[in-house]
Amino acid sequence: MKDKDIADKKVFVRGLEGVAAGETKISYVDGVNGLLVYSGYNIHEIAEKISFEEVAYLLWHDHDKLPNEREYERFSHELIKNMYLPFEAIQLIKQMPEYSHPMAILRTVVSLLGALDPDAEELSGKIFEKKAISLLGRIMTAIAVMYRVKTGQRILEADFDKSFAENFLYMMFERVPEEEEVRAFDTILVLHADHGFNASTFSARITTSTLSDIYSALTTAIGTLKGPLHGGANQKVLEMLQDIKSIDKVDEYIDNMLENKKKIMGFGHRVYKTEDPRARHLREWAEKLAKKKGHEKLYDIAKKIESIVIEKKGIYPNVDFYSAVVQNALGIPKEYYTTIFAASRTAGWIAHIREQLTDNRLIRPTSRYEGALDKKFIPLKDRK
Repeated sequence: MKDKDIADKKVFVRGLEGVAAGETKISYVDGVNGLLVYSGYNIHEIAEKISFEEVAYLLWHDHDKLPNEREYERFSHELIKNMYLPFEAIQLIKQMPEYSHPMAILRTVVSLLGALDPDAEELSGKIFEKKAISLLGRIMTAIAVMYRVKTGQRILEADFDKSFAENFLYMMFERVPEEEEVRAFDTILVLHADHGFNASTFSARITTSTLSDIYSALTTAIGTLKGPLHGGANQKVLEMLQDIKSIDKVDEYIDNMLENKKKIMGFGHRVYKTEDPRARHLREWAEKLAKKKGHEKLYDIAKKIESIVIEKKGIYPNVDFYSAVVQNALGIPKEYYTTIFAASRTAGWIAHIREQLTDNRLIRPTSRYEGALDKKFIPLKDRK
């Protein structure tokens, strides 16, 4: 049989674009109509109306209901109770080199948490639930601890009287955040919680399909999210905005990028053919906080970039573009942007890990081989 005959028997889809690799009830993304649905709720229906804790509960509990007041209080209490790191994880963070990127540290911390858990291999109900809420709390805490260690400040404890979002901002900056700051940050967490079978979520499901542990699946997901073509784009957005420096330079800067066919970070999406529905909410928060914090220049640069790219390329901003502007206004250093994306997406990753386990089959795609099949072996002494 000829090489081509074998290759032609397999369908090849570059980047798996448009390929349905599984079924899910967790979230739905309609790229043509710009629609994002969490377990039946349109993102525009719940964004800025509910907390991240409510979204995590929704995604984890059979995907069919938001918590009532009693359920919400119990879930929130358990989550805040787990906003701490074991001694070994804190020591690991302290030992990391100065040049280590926060995403690399976060990936390593999650791996360590797995090594410290005597029940790491257990995937059953109650133990899985315990691990899930522990990881959601600890991953967010790890980001605050990294920042505090790097800046030489004392590590702070969570406060049961504060929400998840409020606790993070307090534990990072040692000040009680304003209500508007908490709402903006909570919106970031809600909008990043899940997004279908994106690259990091799919990688978590692949690891889970081997029946590996939850820590391994999350470590895989964090490593995937780290890339600039996925979660790492938000840091690159702010670097671009800061590089432009002045609104008068926007046209020249963007025209140069377009002429040289360079990717403009924060624009375009593999799935969305229209505006990313998450961008609408973050644009509004970017404008509010820019005015409040005196960051109007950065926001104006962002708005002008958006209008130029839409006009000249017909490409809309994605979730990363205005997320960078909002986080900058909140005072969060740019190298931590993707870790916050990871902390939020942990809610979705865990939901997908759990869903994968309920009807598991090893994810093992094939490939289309394009090499030779009939090479003759030549002994080492006879090779030229």
